[in-house]
Amino acid sequence: MAMREAEQDRPSLGLQLRDLVLRQEGVLVAIMVISVIVLSITSNNFLTTDNLLNQARLLTEVGLIALPMTYIIITAGIDLSVGSILGFSAVMLGWLWQEQGLPLELAIVACLGIGTLAGLFNGLFIVYVKVPPIIMTLATLALYRGLAYGISQARSARGYPDWFFRFGAGDFLGLPTQLWFLIVGAIISGLLLARTPFGRGLYAIGNNEVGARFAGIPVDRYLLMIYTYAGFMSGLAAFVFTSRVSTTRADSGTGLELDVIAAVVLGGTSIMGGTGTITGTMLGLVLIQLLKNGLSLSGVKGDATIVVIGVVLIFAILTNNFIQKRLQRA
Repeated sequence: MAMREAEQDRPSLGLQLRDLVLRQEGVLVAIMVISVIVLSITSNNFLTTDNLLNQARLLTEVGLIALPMTYIIITAGIDLSVGSILGFSAVMLGWLWQEQGLPLELAIVACLGIGTLAGLFNGLFIVYVKVPPIIMTLATLALYRGLAYGISQARSARGYPDWFFRFGAGDFLGLPTQLWFLIVGAIISGLLLARTPFGRGLYAIGNNEVGARFAGIPVDRYLLMIYTYAGFMSGLAAFVFTSRVSTTRADSGTGLELDVIAAVVLGGTSIMGGTGTITGTMLGLVLIQLLKNGLSLSGVKGDATIVVIGVVLIFAILTNNFIQKRLQRA
């Protein structure tokens, strides 16, 4: 009897399919298909294997940081310092190896550790000193960038061994090596968010932090974890970036935080917290990169590309809001 009632309450296949199509992810897939068709018509070089694999290589650093940024924005937080953490970690990698004589393998580990500590520093002040995330990470945006310039003294590190470039310029199983980092990271982050008490806790914090505390969710621990995670992924992105461009400079990652936030928001994560998915973030990331590349190949100037991406971002958000309001009224 109970099973029969449960089956009656379950939405029909048609309703499930309609909900899937009308979600933000469905809107993004539709926009992506239209964009690919239009851009492949305007440029013969756009829809080629080499070009698409190269674009996958270029979007990895933004994608790695977008994973923890999705967590942070779901909790109604923000991290503006991720680009500076990338630059600081990259400079430390080159400085420790070239100036201090540390083996390159240990310098890579140090790069990851420094990024993690930088994220932990953000988290400690946000959780225990109660500094608003936007203020704290705005301050460390300047702090970490200043440290990068001060330590590097405007010098860049070069001359890395050949094996180092396999991570940023090599291939593995037919795909860019660094893309595997993003694929594994996206799967783990997506499962943690969708299938575990930790993920449900992040949604609860974003909807009502006080209520989440009364419900027994370890809010402080979760917030500390996700800001530390953002620091670690920024350090990993610094390693991948350095391997790809073969040099470390203090201005590495400048403005990267805007690309990261744009991908997350375009993917349907609400800046007010409480909603968002890793799948949506990955779709937003790919759509932005496809537009950048396709418009460039079609001869569109840089400023016009930014305008087009902004228009797509606004259109996707307005479309999703319109659909959600219609569904709520139905």
